Amino acid sequence: MPPRALITAVAPDSPAYDAGFEPGCYLTSVDGQPLRDIIDWRWLSAEDVIEVGYVDLDGDSGVVELEREEGEDWGFTFEGVVFDAVKLCRNACTFCFMRQLPAHMRPSLSLRDDDFRLSFLSGTFVTLTNLSVEDEARIIEQRISPLRVSLHASDPVARRALIGRHAQHGLDALDRLLAAGIEVHAQIVLVPEANDGDVLRGTLNWAYARPNILNIGIVPLGFTKHQTFFDHSFNDPAAARAVIDIVEPFQRRALAERGEPWVHAADEFYRNAYLADTAEKIPPASHYGDFSLFEDGIGIIRSYVDEFDSACADGLARRAADALDAAGLRVRFVVGEAMQPFLDRMVERSPLAGRLVPLTVRNTYFGGNVDVTGLLCACDIVPAIQAARPAPPASVPRDLFVIPRVILNDAGVTLDDATVEDMEKAAGTPISVVSCNPLDYLTEIINLAAAGRAV
Repeated sequence: MPPRALITAVAPDSPAYDAGFEPGCYLTSVDGQPLRDIIDWRWLSAEDVIEVGYVDLDGDSGVVELEREEGEDWGFTFEGVVFDAVKLCRNACTFCFMRQLPAHMRPSLSLRDDDFRLSFLSGTFVTLTNLSVEDEARIIEQRISPLRVSLHASDPVARRALIGRHAQHGLDALDRLLAAGIEVHAQIVLVPEANDGDVLRGTLNWAYARPNILNIGIVPLGFTKHQTFFDHSFNDPAAARAVIDIVEPFQRRALAERGEPWVHAADEFYRNAYLADTAEKIPPASHYGDFSLFEDGIGIIRSYVDEFDSACADGLARRAADALDAAGLRVRFVVGEAMQPFLDRMVERSPLAGRLVPLTVRNTYFGGNVDVTGLLCACDIVPAIQAARPAPPASVPRDLFVIPRVILNDAGVTLDDATVEDMEKAAGTPISVVSCNPLDYLTEIINLAAAGRAV
């Protein structure tokens, strides 16, 4: 079936409304050109008079001319951003996390897309190994930039071993796009004995020689127990420090020549290298610029530490402590093991000592080296809460169990498909959901204490 865009809403008194469009209709083309995605729509509908192909609620097709005032919105809201099939990954990456998931997880979690359009629109990383000649031409013509590209290695042998037989196609396509002016945010998934050491130095030198690679984020291999390829990453302090030692000279050069560090090691490298001293050793906020790589795990610890320090300096932490004391409550804050080395020390040095007690939960659902809070599942959280609950008669202060919102998706369920209500029922205690950032969650804890939300 040719691509078509499902209309989910029509703005009142808009050109779309005046033409009689309703939710449930489809757009199929603009000025005779197929409508493959929202990028096409934005590109093709830039003029103030356009002809759109459509399919109406009765299934009848046609073409209608639309006209708008300068700067006026056409009035369409579409379902999704891709109107044809999502381009899937054709690689055989040994480190692919989605291939390491338990077999019974919901299928949407293991969809292996490799679609340059989603890279531009949603910030996903792509390898470019499935690009056609037409795709390249379209990217250049429509200036679909910047893209987020999985680089991994520039060395052909190392790259093929990591990605598979299409590895060079992606690297060649990247070079052509860069030469045509397309800008790129690159990522390297670092795998021990595969693309670290001298291979990493070579990759960074290759990338630095291409100014349209705006920055590089280096993230460590993550592996679960549901695979047999890997048994270690960079969790050893010496191994993590070795990566930082490779990265720092490039950062110093980039700061001198470009005014920014350019290449960033993910927070995990610093956490693994410095453990309890991480808060003191993580680079300053100025190192991370606008924190554009935040969702890639770069700058999260610095942001968290700065917010926590700010909460202590401006009295918010003290107010939260006083509110908990007044309510006779103690907060048990659920976190993954990634936070434990430095969060415990930060809390103990703050007014919240003894009042906000991190409840560190090991991730046995995924296993391996998976330890971030956002990947915790109900099957691990519930037993940890049960084990942490005081034996009756309940002691004072009473425990207020909270989980950060990052554990839940937009539908309010965990990765193992449990709701907060499911966890409360299984754990036998109320569980509250709070923000991930200290300035927000401490304010929320004050409100929860006022409401007496606890066992």
